[in-house]
Amino acid sequence: MNLKSDLTIKDIENIFRGRKPGAEEFFKFFSILVPVVEKDGKLYLLYEVRAKHMVRQPGEICFPGGELEDGESLETCALRETWEEIGIPAEKICVVNQLDTIFTYSNFAMYCYLGIVEESALETLRLNPDEVEEVFLVALDELLENDPDVYWTKIMPQPPADFPYYEVTGGEPYNWRQGKAPVPVYKAMDGKRIWGLTARITKRFVDIVRRSMKAGSDAAPYADDADAACVSPGAGGNSDNKR
Repeated sequence: MNLKSDLTIKDIENIFRGRKPGAEEFFKFFSILVPVVEKDGKLYLLYEVRAKHMVRQPGEICFPGGELEDGESLETCALRETWEEIGIPAEKICVVNQLDTIFTYSNFAMYCYLGIVEESALETLRLNPDEVEEVFLVALDELLENDPDVYWTKIMPQPPADFPYYEVTGGEPYNWRQGKAPVPVYKAMDGKRIWGLTARITKRFVDIVRRSMKAGSDAAPYADDADAACVSPGAGGNSDNKR
């Protein structure tokens, strides 16, 4: 096939105008829910323990979530995965807002949503045995009082042995740009060790709460402020957010 052509500026404009930007093919996108539940007057975060027979991260602690499907919004993905994994329907989740996005060195991005889960949903949990071993709650007060230890790992490029250094500027040895990634590790909580990506998400959430408390924020709780109340996706929430 001869790709040479008489392309014009107009052709280029027609090709790219209106095109939805994407990402490189080797990059993946995941969306998770950070579930907060009030129980007996105290706030808790809800975590999962992955099934021990899973191929990736068996037995590790995570939030409900998974890979984005074609045509699916980020928020819808988080809610769908929560339903599929632990049986909490979207109508029992009040999505407050999108949290910070976590970018990883292993070619994927993790989009995070904060969801207030009705306490009654805890009574009807339905764990998917293919994915979830158990769920547990950690008091927000405990997380506020106990910062994780944070270990920084180096990310080192490892080019293949046949990389053509003779064809690139500078040649060999090339001064490759290095990266680093935080690995927080929380102390064991009732025998559960929260660390890694889940701990990164937890820490960012807790840090925001702590900073707001220290600043003396006078924002009313969502349940007492009609203007600030979040809306479930079924009632016109922001479930159409796209990446």
